[in-house]
Amino acid sequence: MRLPSRQAFVAAGMVSLLLLAACAPQPDASGGRPTKSVGSVIAPVPPDTPSRARHDTTPDPRLRLARLEQEARALAKLDGCTSAGACRTAPVGWRGCGGPRAYLVDCAASTDTMALFRKLTELERAEQAYNASTGMASTCELRTPPAVRLEGRSCRERPTGP
Repeated sequence: MRLPSRQAFVAAGMVSLLLLAACAPQPDASGGRPTKSVGSVIAPVPPDTPSRARHDTTPDPRLRLARLEQEARALAKLDGCTSAGACRTAPVGWRGCGGPRAYLVDCAASTDTMALFRKLTELERAEQAYNASTGMASTCELRTPPAVRLEGRSCRERPTGP
């Protein structure tokens, strides 16, 4: 039986030392200063950062997005149409991968179209900014507007399926 060479022993020793060094506890890079999350990296807050930025009390931007969507949906009137041709759909929000998050149905005859689309544009821009600032990701399937129908004098989304 052949014994390992001296070089093999030296190489094995070096690998062992590297593994031990890699697994050893590392010193705290922040030096005890407050830190903030930047993506998946924790970075120290620069010492010259104003204290307000260190302890941000800005309301959760998701609350603003929810409010904007609620306001847009309130502007979309469903009643008042006399034909299904007057029923429409409009894109709502913006997904991380792009494209609308959902669609809403409205009646063109009774909805203030300008106000609705101003609010939907405001929501889309706010959601794009939120998605960019948080690195939001989503599925990338193509979402198409739903088919609509008239039920009485009210516009409704046509159910999918059989």
